[in-house]
Amino acid sequence: MKPIWYFVGLVLVAMGGLIMLSGIYYLATGNYHQTVLANLHPEIWWSGVMIIVGVVFLILSRNMIVE
Repeated sequence: MKPIWYFVGLVLVAMGGLIMLSGIYYLATGNYHQTVLANLHPEIWWSGVMIIVGVVFLILSRNMIVE
């Protein structure tokens, strides 16, 4: 039986990947909403954080399964 953190990690990686793809698309086309901090491209930063945290959850939950 897999712990809940395994599935949380999967969801974070999947959602982070989708947000990263949309952020890269908006960056490549230049078609994004003009907000105060749009030049920082927050969708790329936050999706990177989501992917990293998701991978950490997957690694930690894999270690829990082995024990």
